[in-house]
Amino acid sequence: MTRKKDKTPDIQGELIGQLLRESGSPQALLEKGGLFDQLKKRLIEAALEGELDEHLGYPKHLPIVPNTGNSRNGHGQKTIIVDNDQFAIRPPRDRNGSFEPQLIPKRQTRFKGFDDKILAMYARGMSVRDMQAMLLELYQVEVSEALISSVTDAVLDDVRAWQSRPLDALYPIVYFDCIVVKGRQDGRACNKAVYLALAITMDGHKELLGLWISQNEGAKFWLGVMTELKNRGVEDILIAAVDGLVGFPDAIAAVFPKTEVQLCIVHMVRNSVKYVSWKDRKDLCADLKTIYGSATADEAELNLQIFADKWDGKYPSVSKLWQSHWEHIIPFFDYLPEIRKVIYTTNAIESLNRSLRKVLKTKGSFPTDESIIKLIYLAMQNIAKKWTMPIQNWGAVINQFSIKFEGRMPL
Repeated sequence: MTRKKDKTPDIQGELIGQLLRESGSPQALLEKGGLFDQLKKRLIEAALEGELDEHLGYPKHLPIVPNTGNSRNGHGQKTIIVDNDQFAIRPPRDRNGSFEPQLIPKRQTRFKGFDDKILAMYARGMSVRDMQAMLLELYQVEVSEALISSVTDAVLDDVRAWQSRPLDALYPIVYFDCIVVKGRQDGRACNKAVYLALAITMDGHKELLGLWISQNEGAKFWLGVMTELKNRGVEDILIAAVDGLVGFPDAIAAVFPKTEVQLCIVHMVRNSVKYVSWKDRKDLCADLKTIYGSATADEAELNLQIFADKWDGKYPSVSKLWQSHWEHIIPFFDYLPEIRKVIYTTNAIESLNRSLRKVLKTKGSFPTDESIIKLIYLAMQNIAKKWTMPIQNWGAVINQFSIKFEGRMPL
């Protein structure tokens, strides 16, 4: 059977041809303020008129439906941002003021997606002035400082929800560390410490549990952090890796008494060489490596004594530092050498901190704690997108944990 030829006119082709004829050239059609922009504007206004028709129950220019108690009431003026364009529209109004358009709600001036552009730039540490210049250069859109502030401030609701979300009952490892930023307190510039808790989940993936700001760390502060984690569902932490934070061992023992506290060896070495002259650092660090590179805790203790005999005459504070923290230095000696690196260094959170510093270095002094929180939260969301693989050697780590922490691991 021969099919009849479709005689339906190519409306799309006719429309394109008409637009090209009216514009005079393809460039004029696509340029800013050209026919394409005008068409986009008219389509939005037509859609809003259609929404009002549905709201009132009758179309424009027809008699008012009896007993509705409402009618059209002219048009307003509104400048909106759509994709990469900014232009004025005339949204319709009703007399009762009950019309709530869905396409562009009242008091909204941007389509979904534009805010994401602002947040993406903010999360990368761009200043407000740079963001304004970038949006103007790329999209020919002028954005006020107030608009950028309102968009980024809206993130604080997400931060509150994220900071109070339920957590897993068990985390094999949680790294605790802090990053220092410049902030303001009572009108004066000062250093603010942002504390981070980065966990390794049962399947070996990283998860940031929360972040907190405090000028004074201590047992009371860390007890509050531990209590918050407990209230959010954490029942047990096998190993807490820390950088010698004051008051932490006591605070964690009060809430998670079975948790092993392991000091970060990298931080111990950094603290050890803080007051060592440059000419001695290489040799001193090599001798420190014989301590934490030992096969057993007993061998490490012997090497610490050898280190003290050699260096105490010049730098007595170094061996004293290691001796005073010895209880929380040696737990990792219970593990195989290939597993120790996962446990005794905070490389996971140090990597996070390096990424955060790249963002923070473009900032001067933050005016409020909220401004610190929202930038770090947004930056962290970007960083976490790369956390797609479990940490190295995780299978071996979790297998050894299941033996060492028998009864505390899920079957």
